[in-house]
Formats: sequence, structure tokens, C-alpha cells
Amino acid sequence: MRVDQPLLQRSAPVSRQRKAEPQQPLVIIVDDDASVREALSELILSMGFEPVCFASTRELLDADVLNSPGCLILDVRMPGASGLDLQHHLATNGNPKPIIFLTGHGDIPMTVQAMKAGAVDFLTKPVRDQTLLDAVIAGIAVDAKRRG
Repeated sequence: MRVDQPLLQRSAPVSRQRKAEPQQPLVIIVDDDASVREALSELILSMGFEPVCFASTRELLDADVLNSPGCLILDVRMPGASGLDLQHHLATNGNPKPIIFLTGHGDIPMTVQAMKAGAVDFLTKPVRDQTLLDAVIAGIAVDAKRRG
């Protein structure tokens, strides 16, 4: 798969690959900024992981992906429910999906809240590619360990 192909042209082949290999980890990206979603998706694809993107927490909750192996990359501030709200919702409903927060508007109390609630990492935009990829690998490892 070429890295310079538009994201929309890749969605069908990636989905077919997922059906052929149902245990491949998903990296679920939730961010209200389309350019951020596309850039993160490109980075995740370049490392051989399968990205699935959503513009809001509601879109994610309406989809059937949360029980798949993998992790979440989650923006904090979004219209509707925030990333922190989603983290609380998932934990309360028995889905402790590993979460990597990625935000341009973080502060220390927000970071502490997210980490105490079990976030794998709390990163600020802009982030180095390798830093984010290390966090994704850690998130996938946490999920794999939970699934036993």
C-alpha cells in the first residue's frame, strides 16, 4: 500500500484485510479535526497497524469496533462528549480500552485525571511520530495482556 494514496482510497482494502485477519489490532482515532485524523491514520498505516477514524465520541460509540483488539488515540476537547468523558464511560461500562490522549489543550490537572483513570499516555500536539508510535505499541501490548 502506497503512503501517498488518499485515505479514502485505502479504506476498502484495509477493511478486507481486517476480515481476513480478525485479530489484527485496531488503532481507533477519535479527533474532531479531519486533518489530524488523516495525518494520524497515515502514520499508523506506515507502521503496519490498522487505523479506524471517528470525528466524535458519539460516532465511535455508534460503531462496532470497541471490542476489537487494539487501543484508542483520543483528543480531549471535542464537540459533545470530551475524551475524558469517553474514558469514564468506557471504564464504567466494562470496556477499559487502552487510551492515549493527544491534545493541544492539556494541562496538569487534566493529565493527572486521565492517568489516574488508566490512560496509557497523555501527549500534547504537536507530538513526535516516534513518541506517539511508542505509546501505540504500549497501548496494544496492554490490551493484549488484558485479553490474555
